[in-house]
Amino acid sequence: MAVVGLWLVVVMTTALLVRRHWPDQREWSRKVVHIGTGPVVLLAWWLQIDRAIALPAAALVTVATALNHRFRLLPAVEDVGRRSYGTIAYGGSITLLLALYWPLAPLPVAAGVLVMACGDGLAGLVGPAVRSPRWRLLDQGKSLAGTAAMATASLLVLLALLTLAGATGQAAPPLAALLVITAAATALEQLSSWGLDNLTVPLATALLWQLLSGAGSLRP
Repeated sequence: MAVVGLWLVVVMTTALLVRRHWPDQREWSRKVVHIGTGPVVLLAWWLQIDRAIALPAAALVTVATALNHRFRLLPAVEDVGRRSYGTIAYGGSITLLLALYWPLAPLPVAAGVLVMACGDGLAGLVGPAVRSPRWRLLDQGKSLAGTAAMATASLLVLLALLTLAGATGQAAPPLAALLVITAAATALEQLSSWGLDNLTVPLATALLWQLLSGAGSLRP
């Protein structure tokens, strides 16, 4: 837990430094937290953190993000100039995934969290920075560059986890099924009103990973 806590301190410190040096780029510091939180799942797996610790810790962090959303205690996490419950949904999705799978099936948890962290995180950075065709869905701006970043990062994450599954003997979908999971995650990321994709993308990704692995049920 000390290692995980230290990692989160590094992530938050980096986000605060980014906000201080680039105050006009509100989204950057938020994405540092968004992307940096993802590897915590791999750390918890590597360190064999028990369910009795991991699940309450994730729930506590979710409550903390809800309080921060309400009172803006750490603007670097929430102050993006638009109405979004993304950080709360993100914490909630991690908590739900831990409740469903941890610790018997860590890879669905890792797939859901890392696809959201890396895919959605990079989409939020690349989309505004690269000129490309744009559209709006449910009053949310989307772009070809951001969508491509989401799909590419998601597929790379899933490929890395497939390799990790082979090395650790964990159940994993066949290679071709990763394209299905990537397509589903990318499609759900398009529906991001109020930040609810932070809930739908991780849960759908984890569920598809588990089902396409042949496990067939929510609980391993």
